Formats: sequence, structure tokens, C-alpha cells
Amino acid sequence: MIRIASPAPLGFALVLTAFATPALAQAGGDWDFQVGAGSDNRSKNVSKSQTDPYAFGSATWESANGLFYAGPGFETIKAGGSKVELNMVAGYQPEAFGYQFDLNVAYKNRAGADDGYDDDTWEFTGNISRSIGPARARLQVQYSPDAAGSNEGFVWVEGRVGWTFTPKLDGTLAVGRREQDNGPDYTGWNAGVTYALTEKLDLDLRYYDTSAHSAGEQYGDALVAKISYAF
Repeated sequence: MIRIASPAPLGFALVLTAFATPALAQAGGDWDFQVGAGSDNRSKNVSKSQTDPYAFGSATWESANGLFYAGPGFETIKAGGSKVELNMVAGYQPEAFGYQFDLNVAYKNRAGADDGYDDDTWEFTGNISRSIGPARARLQVQYSPDAAGSNEGFVWVEGRVGWTFTPKLDGTLAVGRREQDNGPDYTGWNAGVTYALTEKLDLDLRYYDTSAHSAGEQYGDALVAKISYAF
């Protein structure tokens, strides 16, 4: 049985989702769903699964005009006794002067964490991106006042460039810097390709590394394969 270490915040998020779903459906827009699995769960180039395989899934509602989106998701992890992280995200994604913007807030809870473990967090993310022909670039800034686990507040800044080689093959390279309280500051990068096996099935192969190998195995380099199915 999964035990929720912080039932009040997570319960509120789940109840809010339950009540919001009919309202969003009535407001128009569409739902998209995604499930998948990978050989390692990497976030900001660091493993959240102790370099073990993981699974993930999400349900995302997007407004008819494409400006707003919201929805729940999950991913398996290994941290503080927790084996799954649940999340709820809401965002706004306008376009202006040829640039795409994405501003979102996410609440995350690590279910079944050990007593005394800081099992939840709020994350605020801003993205600005632009595409010109097959080339594209994105700048991301993310902030959390109190991350889950022993680490506290952090700021993450990442630049990413990408190139569409064919309608099925896409490549990206990203470099980011994380400054955090009660945890190692580091620079991380990843490079890889995504291939569309079918219209709804994607395969991603990516190499990750950071400047903080001495901080633990989760900060080490890895070649990660991930498959995802959208419907």
C-alpha cells in the first residue's frame, strides 16, 4: 500500500484535479495523454531513480486557443523511501514577436516517503523559445523555494538548441547550471536524438553528464534510452 507522507497538500491537489476536469472539459479544448519508460530518470541531468529504469505518465488538457494547459502526472523514482512522484502542473503559453513563451507552476509530492523526509515541492518555470526553419533554441529558468529532499531552494538556468534533420529525426543539445542551498552547485549537459517510430511512438537516445561526479553516482554520466507513447 502506498502511504502519502503529506496528505493535506497532495489531497488538495487531487481533489482540485477531480473537480477541475469536468469544468475544463466543458470549457472546450482537448486532452492529451502520454506514457513511457526509460533506462534512467534524469532531471536537470541528475538521476532521480538511482540510475535504475523508470516509468512515467501524464494527462494534459489544453484550451481551444492553445494558451492554457493543466493536468496531473507521475514518474517512478528512488528517493527518501519514495518510489513514485506525483505532480500537478498548470501553465500559460502565449506567442509574441515570433517567440513562444511557456510559464508554468508545478506541485510535486513523493508518495510513501520516510517519516521526516521533505516530500513535496513547488516549482516555477519560465521558457522562451524560437524556431527558424529546421533550427530552434530555448532558454529556461526554473526556481523552487524549497526542493524535495535535503536540498532546499534552487535556481536552474538552461540553454538548449535543436535541429530537425528529417520529419522523423530530431536532435538537441542542452547546457544548464544549478545553484542550490544545502546541495552541490553544478553544470550539466546532455545531447541526443529523438526518432519517431510511428506517428505516436517516439524513441529518444541521450547522453548526460555533470561537473559534480564527486557528489554521488546520480551526478555521473550516463547514456539513457527512453520510449514514449502519446495518444
